[in-house]
Amino acid sequence: MTESSDDERRRHFLQPMERISEVLFGLIMVLTFTGSLSVANAGHEDVRTMLAAALGCNLAWGVIDAVFYLMGALADRGSDLATAHVVRAATDSAAARHRIARALPPHIAAAVGQAELEAIRLRILAQPEPPRLARLTRRDLVAALAVALWVFVATLPVALPFVFMHEPKPALRVSNVVAISLLYAAGHAYARLTGRSPIPVGLVMVVLGALLVSLTIALGG
Repeated sequence: MTESSDDERRRHFLQPMERISEVLFGLIMVLTFTGSLSVANAGHEDVRTMLAAALGCNLAWGVIDAVFYLMGALADRGSDLATAHVVRAATDSAAARHRIARALPPHIAAAVGQAELEAIRLRILAQPEPPRLARLTRRDLVAALAVALWVFVATLPVALPFVFMHEPKPALRVSNVVAISLLYAAGHAYARLTGRSPIPVGLVMVVLGALLVSLTIALGG
C-alpha cells in the first residue's frame, strides 16, 4: 500500500491541470500589483515596493500551497490505509469487495468486475500488515518544496523587467508582454489537456486573465 500510495502522490504532483491553475493564480497575483502601479508618477522606491509585495505574495502563496499539498498527501494515504484495514478485517468478502470498489474512481470501478475485485482483495490480504497511521515521507517533503517554488519561479519572468530596466514605463510594457505570453501558453497547455483548439483557448485565457486582474484591482485586491 505504501509504494502504490507514493506512486499516486507522484502522479498527483505532476498533474498538469493543477500546475496550470497555480501558474494562472500566480500571474493574476503579480498582474494585480503591476497593474495598480501608476507609471506616470512611480519612482524607483515605488517600483521596489511593488516588486517586493508581488514576489512576497506569490512566495507566501507557494508556501500555503505546499502545506495544502502535504495535508492532501496525508489524507490520501490515510484513506488508502483505512481501506486496507477494513478489507483485511472484513469477515464478509462481498463487503470487502464493495469497499475496494468505493476506493476506486467511479469510471474505473464501473469497468472492474467481481473477479478483479476479489483478486485485489486477496492481494491485499497477502501483503504485510500496513501501518495504523499514515505518515509523510521524504518524497512528500521534496514535492511540497517543489510546489512552493513552482508559483514563484513560474511567475518570476513577469517581475524581472522591473529588476533589469530602470524606467518604470517600458518595464511595465515588457512585463505585460511577458504576462500575456504566459497566459497564452497556459491556455495553450489547457487546450491540449481538454482536446480543444490551442489558439482560441490561448486567446480566451489572455482575455480571462485580464478580466480577473481588473476585477481583483476593482475589489481592492
